[in-house]
Amino acid sequence: MPDTLPGDSHVHSEWSWDTSAGDMAGTCARAVEIGLPAVAFTEHLDFNHWLATADSLAVSPHYVPYTGNDLVVRPPVFDAAAYLAAIEECRERFPGLRILSGLEIGEPHLNPAAVAEVLSAGPFDRVLGSLHCLPVPSGHTSPPVLLEQIKPGELVRRYLAEVPSVVAASEAFAVFAHIDYAVRFWPVDAAPFEPVDFEPEFRHALRALAEGGRTLEVNTRLPLHPQIVRWWREEGGRTVSFGSDAHTPSALAKGFREATHMVEAHGFRPGREPHDFWTI
Repeated sequence: MPDTLPGDSHVHSEWSWDTSAGDMAGTCARAVEIGLPAVAFTEHLDFNHWLATADSLAVSPHYVPYTGNDLVVRPPVFDAAAYLAAIEECRERFPGLRILSGLEIGEPHLNPAAVAEVLSAGPFDRVLGSLHCLPVPSGHTSPPVLLEQIKPGELVRRYLAEVPSVVAASEAFAVFAHIDYAVRFWPVDAAPFEPVDFEPEFRHALRALAEGGRTLEVNTRLPLHPQIVRWWREEGGRTVSFGSDAHTPSALAKGFREATHMVEAHGFRPGREPHDFWTI
């Protein structure tokens, strides 16, 4: 196992609309404290409006009443210039820390022109693509709301089925974030989640990512199951990145020791620099 941790390539600060306790400078200070060599601030960039549960109101003020107990998410405009200026300020304050600029683009395939406009605002070193909502006849909805209508297994299948569409219709991102995002909402009173129950669906999504030349993120907010990393390699995947999905400084690089050990066991090795992708 490497002596040092890899860079955390999926981090949020106050520049992400859903991060009430985010702190870019505080996160950099935390990175220095724990010996993390690099951090990428991949702030949320979302253009869709989608249904979410009322519990989300405690997370962000950008959830507004829609109907009944549901809320609709209306992300604010991302101030790219101010964000990039904040990145430069932190680079000056923490010269020994490699600080990457970045974005986590939600549903990038649905808003290509808007995405391209933000990306043209300046250099973004690490760009992630992600799915936070899924299409329904009335628009888009979040996994928790969809779970009120379908079973958890069907939610996972719908989520994975959408991944190839994202890859086919957008080249704006290099890394696909949290491929197991739908599993975060697996009911605690249901039978345990087993990846093998969804092997064809996972393999189909992973194959699309590999053929599209993308990198698979090993997201440690919910530890990625080793079987998925094994399928990733078998389906042609050659690179992985590590991301804590931290929304507070204290969550930075959480679970990285275990994640690097698991990924290394599947044949992936560090790049030349701590912020580089791990490769076969």
